[in-house]
Amino acid sequence: MFKKTFRGGVHIKDMKHLSSGSAIKEYKPQGELVYLMNQHIGAPAVPCVKPGDRVLVGQTIAEPGGFVSAAVVSSVSGAVKTVAAHVCHNGDSALAVTVVNDNEYATVEGYGAERDYTQMTAEEIIAAVKNAGIVGMGGAGFPTHVKLAVKPGTKIDYIICNGAECEPYITCDYRLMLEQADKAVLGMKIVLSVFKDAVGIFGIEANKPEGIAKVKESCGDDGRLSVVPLKKKYPQGGERVMITALTKRRINSRMLPADAGCIVLNFSTAIAIAEAVAYNKPLTHRIVTVTGDAVNEPSNFDAPIGTNVSELVEAAGGFKYEPEKIIFGGPMMGAAVYSLDVPVNKTTSCILLLKKDTVVPEPHECIRCGKCLTVCPEHLMPIKLKNTADANDYAEFEKLNGLECIGCGCCTYICPAKRRLSQSITAAKQFVLAEKKKAAVKK
Repeated sequence: MFKKTFRGGVHIKDMKHLSSGSAIKEYKPQGELVYLMNQHIGAPAVPCVKPGDRVLVGQTIAEPGGFVSAAVVSSVSGAVKTVAAHVCHNGDSALAVTVVNDNEYATVEGYGAERDYTQMTAEEIIAAVKNAGIVGMGGAGFPTHVKLAVKPGTKIDYIICNGAECEPYITCDYRLMLEQADKAVLGMKIVLSVFKDAVGIFGIEANKPEGIAKVKESCGDDGRLSVVPLKKKYPQGGERVMITALTKRRINSRMLPADAGCIVLNFSTAIAIAEAVAYNKPLTHRIVTVTGDAVNEPSNFDAPIGTNVSELVEAAGGFKYEPEKIIFGGPMMGAAVYSLDVPVNKTTSCILLLKKDTVVPEPHECIRCGKCLTVCPEHLMPIKLKNTADANDYAEFEKLNGLECIGCGCCTYICPAKRRLSQSITAAKQFVLAEKKKAAVKK
């Protein structure tokens, strides 16, 4: 069967065998839970509780801090210990609410009560998603209610559920396909009830045949839903390349998927929508893969948001070897961290523990093979972008369309000289965007 794909990209050993056979295990946290206010793109959430308050499972403990922002909901019951700055996985600090778990898991009234989404208006559905604090759980963390609240007059043709999970090692979405496909399909049906003229597409990489079969079975004979196998290639799960592969439409950094008539949801996000709208359960948990050759028992956990990451590593049998590198996320787009003493947040998909750090010192010269140009899914010139970035020539960087880089890391991966292309480009892009933001504020 012909499998849809995109131009460029790289073929990587997926290493998913380490944890793909591990069924999702419910994890009950042992210590305090820390809820960061910056678990999403946009303005940080604003705490609405204070030290000494008792909170319940499903209770909002922080409200959106702006239009592009998201609520934070407690995943346990207990007493608020502090509302103060806490370290994040990148070493920065952010405001956080710390709750002492009483292990009673008492819930707010109405938590888990079923409701008929077919009797709800589009506005009521979007409000339920907003109140649940749902964000994109594939890594971006964009507030989902903002994504669904498209501009008046915008025609949405496709609701795309991204089941590619193309990053090596990560298997949280794959396990959800096997164990909770019905909920993902329900989430898609709920979103389709908001966009009456759209059709739903599940895009799943072909290296997940059992997942494809489960989702197809759950879709049944619904004519508005289809499952499309995608070629196994990285970064097949990138939002832009997913849109191109499935619809032949293209967007750039100045556009939203809605501008191309598309809304893209991660597989976990679709399930969160079903839970929030049909069962009145806000986003309090997420599936986290703990894997790598330095952990004893690679596993997939249903972890309450706020759980200390070190607890999950211990639940996976602890270190098999002392890891030389720890990554939050996958090896291509994840972030290396120096400590496990940080909380699980809404976008924590994977904790990757590697026995060896394979990063090598960068050589001095490009060998001009051109491979980085052939794999870039955005059709950029990575080596030229790196040169302008290293020279701090940000005007030329923009002229070369550096802001279109999606940070996938294909250029660095394919480079035989092991030059740090993606790292330089990403740093320059962040600087340019920060300067643009400062300029906009001054205006």
